[in-house]
Amino acid sequence: MKFLLYSLGLLAFFSCGVSSQDRSVILPENEYNPEKRLQLLCEKAIVDLGKIPLDSINIPRTVEPDGQLKGTKSKSWTSGFFPGMLWELYSFCKEEPLKQAAIQWQSFVEKEKFDDGTHDLGFKIYCPFGNAYKITKKEAYKDVFVTAAKTLSTRYNPTVGAIRSWDHHADVWKFPVIIDNMMNLEMMFEATKLTGDSSFYHIANQHAKTTLKNHFRPDHSSYHVVSYDPKTGKIEKKNTHQGLNHESAWSRGQAWGLYGFTVTYRYTKNPVFLEQAKKIANFIFTHPNLPPDLIPYWDYDAPNIPDEPRDVSAATVTASGLFELSKYDPANATKYLAWANQILKTLEEEKYQLNTAPFFLKHSVGSIPGKFEMDAPIIYADYYYVEALLRSRKEKY
Repeated sequence: MKFLLYSLGLLAFFSCGVSSQDRSVILPENEYNPEKRLQLLCEKAIVDLGKIPLDSINIPRTVEPDGQLKGTKSKSWTSGFFPGMLWELYSFCKEEPLKQAAIQWQSFVEKEKFDDGTHDLGFKIYCPFGNAYKITKKEAYKDVFVTAAKTLSTRYNPTVGAIRSWDHHADVWKFPVIIDNMMNLEMMFEATKLTGDSSFYHIANQHAKTTLKNHFRPDHSSYHVVSYDPKTGKIEKKNTHQGLNHESAWSRGQAWGLYGFTVTYRYTKNPVFLEQAKKIANFIFTHPNLPPDLIPYWDYDAPNIPDEPRDVSAATVTASGLFELSKYDPANATKYLAWANQILKTLEEEKYQLNTAPFFLKHSVGSIPGKFEMDAPIIYADYYYVEALLRSRKEKY
């Protein structure tokens, strides 16, 4: 396959066409072409690889306000997304430079399989090594994420019935569990599937049950942090760390929940998990503060809407989750696919696209309360963007 030089200035972008009154419109097939988009992303990624030197302490994460790449060490929760995304792109276009770069970048992250001080091993390890194993079937890659699953198991407290998320802020939370942690369960379920060791399954299944029981409000929005007494399992606090306030609906948190419970249903076939994913989707797409183009503000309760930052990362995670959810809920599949495809089509607009190596999308939010990455490209938005594009072609799962 011959690649052309990539230039956003040569691309024609389309505007979104779904009104706020009708969010179930089916897009005409000729208006949206994920295969063409993936081809362009592959071309851009190959060119970008020549612009970013291999550096174990500078794994791509975001871009500084001055346009400079901001990387991170392997210990960061975002370190696995860049090599994971390269594997995703390789799965589409089979270009050897993408594969070799994925192998090189993930080698910096592999040691994190022993990091027992974080819940983020699914993000760090399963994103690259899970994709690597699915594509190559090399046992060495499987062994890496199975080891990580064993490490993550050490953070499980049977009294609480959940995996501990953070060790920081010990003066605030004795045993914090965050909605993000639902995203690390796929690695646990897959470890049982591949090894026959049911302990991983039981931990992941119980963690999901505990989260389902305690994280959600009557309207099916999610708290960010639920903290427990590790000795009794009693709930002590329901808080936020990245949302507007303790009772607000932080948009990426809602996306983590939708995606996480969909994946949990894939492995357990427990209908309560499917129902929760459906309820979260309904909360998101009937919310009066969701913009017509379906790219949410960073928090659904942000006070200055529409003059609030959007969070593209929340949109890409949601879109990817919706593609899978559509498989399990035939009655609502049409609207899930319409929503997901509308998100991807919106993200083709020039205002969301980026030509800075090695990123694809603008306008994600790391943390407004933390005052970092408040309107920036962030690598996990790109990871789930590529995954959603692949899933739209029914190639990822």
